[in-house]
Amino acid sequence: MRPHGPATRLTVFVGEDDQYRHRPVYTEIVHRAHAAGLAGASVFRGIEGYGASSQIHTTRLLSLSEDLPVAIVIVDEDRRIREFLPQLDELITEGLVILDEVEVYRHTGRT
Repeated sequence: MRPHGPATRLTVFVGEDDQYRHRPVYTEIVHRAHAAGLAGASVFRGIEGYGASSQIHTTRLLSLSEDLPVAIVIVDEDRRIREFLPQLDELITEGLVILDEVEVYRHTGRT
């Protein structure tokens, strides 16, 4: 089912190098969201940022950092998002998980 109207946006911020069983955490989250039948998931790679550790990660040439920030965004009905949250407890050892109330105006796919 494609959501329309009130929905919840789940955003997970992790490091690009974060792993779960030798697989990127962001990949595991997307695959689990797909298996759970959530409406969709997207991964966005940041060019610079810092988190709870206060260590800045950047793409600038003089920086040695490769562990760039990554945001995974999933939007679906509130109930479905909240049912998915326990899976994140297993996957996220460092990072930030936020929920926002949103309104879906349009959600269409390719034919």
